[in-house]
Amino acid sequence: MSYSAWSLLRAVLSGRPTTLRALFALAVAAVGFATDGNAQQARTTPPEQVGLSTERLHRLDAFLDAQIARKQKAGALVLIARHGKIAYLQAHGMADLESARPLRADAMFRLYSMTKPVTSVALLTLYEQGKFQLTDPLENYIPAFRDVKVFAGLDAEGRMILEEPRRKITIQDVFRHTAGFTYGYFADTAVDRAYRTAGIEYGKLDSLQELVDKLATMPLLYQPGERWVYSFSHDVLAYLVEYFSGMRFDDYCRKTVFEPLGMTDTVFGVPATRAARYATSYSLDAAGALRADSAHNDTYAHFTGRPFGGSSLASTAQDYLLFSQMLLNGGELHGVQILGPKTVALMTSDNLPPTTASWGDGIRYGLGVSVLADPAQAGNLGSKGQFGWGGYASTSVVIDPQEALIALLFTQYTPTDSRFVSQFQTLVFQAITR
Repeated sequence: MSYSAWSLLRAVLSGRPTTLRALFALAVAAVGFATDGNAQQARTTPPEQVGLSTERLHRLDAFLDAQIARKQKAGALVLIARHGKIAYLQAHGMADLESARPLRADAMFRLYSMTKPVTSVALLTLYEQGKFQLTDPLENYIPAFRDVKVFAGLDAEGRMILEEPRRKITIQDVFRHTAGFTYGYFADTAVDRAYRTAGIEYGKLDSLQELVDKLATMPLLYQPGERWVYSFSHDVLAYLVEYFSGMRFDDYCRKTVFEPLGMTDTVFGVPATRAARYATSYSLDAAGALRADSAHNDTYAHFTGRPFGGSSLASTAQDYLLFSQMLLNGGELHGVQILGPKTVALMTSDNLPPTTASWGDGIRYGLGVSVLADPAQAGNLGSKGQFGWGGYASTSVVIDPQEALIALLFTQYTPTDSRFVSQFQTLVFQAITR
């Protein structure tokens, strides 16, 4: 029985309301997707039935096998669904090289920044309850940001010059990375260095409260709304989830998103009960060979019991498919409405101010997801309006409403191999034949 069948069956047995359409889906799913208990699971439908070419998908197989043969990746799991049906689910290579443990279709993966779309959805459920407006100043709910200043350069002695913000940070700014925050990891500006000095790093933080308290003492890198800079914004969003809901962020996500969707394999950090299912994370050493992050230096374990909004979730490809399909469906899955379709449309639209430079050619940004505005300018295959995001370990989700397609790439290779992810997208879209 498939993941979708199980989630629907649980709904029926628990007495949770379901629609006739959901019950019909249960009957279809129960006979449409079987598992053989090995590393691979049977495909739900032949690719040709949903307009994909099996022959062309073999190019994706060959690409992944070559990456593994050249020892550039240990393993990779790919799931492609179209028109609500899984047409491709393949695990290539190893979950762990040292033990020769094969990568299975039910392997757990550290999602890193693929946590961010989940955080956005969680906060948007509270937006739909009328708890706030996107245009509200952030200081209305976190007063510590009332006195924030903006970095304006260095004086002759190397000290920061600070100026008043020309407008207030809004919650929409926080959603779309235009608030003035940074990450401290990816650049070496004076503000980034101040973050590091203050210990604003995931591995050194124990709570969302601590992060927000420290972040509010930092100057903004730029005037609100004037730039797009990747940042700790989604951790501020997670704090707002706690503020508006009165619940811990992880508890709210489980109650509002994971349990209703049947995402039983989505967790924070590396719980001991599931650790054996995690694929090992790799990077290249100085000699260009794959080097494993052992259990003793797996920094992701820090998130166990310490949920953050920008990075902390781990999941399976099939669980993340449930979340992705909900978004593709306009906020609904199996008769459960997580968000309204208008909210999903806003989340997946270009939210950047017209005068704010895009973070990439042909690509804009919504409320926690990238939005493809122009495939030609982006320089890759795809559709206008497709959305998604990736993670630090070279994971990626692409959701294409025009093609009714979801493509998931799950591997564990840090830092992000952008070329690898781009090649994956090319090979997915070239397989579409109708």
